[in-house]
Amino acid sequence: METPNLPAIRALRPAWNKGRIVGQKRPQKPKHVWAIRVRLELAENHLDLALFNMAIDSKLRGCDLVKMQVVDVMASGQIKERASVLQNKTQKPVRFEISEGTRASVEKWMEDELMVGSEYLWPGRFHERLHISTRQYARIVRDWVTSIGLEATAYGTHSMRRTKVTQIYKKTGNLRAVQLLLGHTKMYSTVRYLGVELEDALAIAEAIEI
Repeated sequence: METPNLPAIRALRPAWNKGRIVGQKRPQKPKHVWAIRVRLELAENHLDLALFNMAIDSKLRGCDLVKMQVVDVMASGQIKERASVLQNKTQKPVRFEISEGTRASVEKWMEDELMVGSEYLWPGRFHERLHISTRQYARIVRDWVTSIGLEATAYGTHSMRRTKVTQIYKKTGNLRAVQLLLGHTKMYSTVRYLGVELEDALAIAEAIEI
């Protein structure tokens, strides 16, 4: 029995990723970090500045960053130099440093009237939402990168997570340190995350003489 030739099925809508840069998002370079930071300081945008600095220092996933609570970073009325947050994905704690600049920006943000009585570090603007959502955070990151002329589709919330560890790896070549800072359980995940290639490994090996 012959199979009749059926008409080709065409998609009614274009592919969701048409014209977009897909795949791993780029980490921000130091010059990008300083450009965004200066703009936020000049605008006196205390929320965005504190969020931006904490995103870089903490190296947390967006879902963990938006849920940070005041008690995670503050003790006895002072911002901690080191903090620990339980990761939603792995259910394991990860520790991170809070630099002097980040502590200063968070202290300034804590003085805002929105923080009065707030349990969360980044409270939502609506009563039914206790903290900002990951979607809101993604929009904020997009605003940051576009404000300095970067392509929005090339960067995302994971760019913030990768920014500091990328510089740490470039300067030290220490994958184990990066693994601990990111809270990865497997080294393979860290290697893939950083995009470590053979050329990187050879460059590290060439720098060591025995």
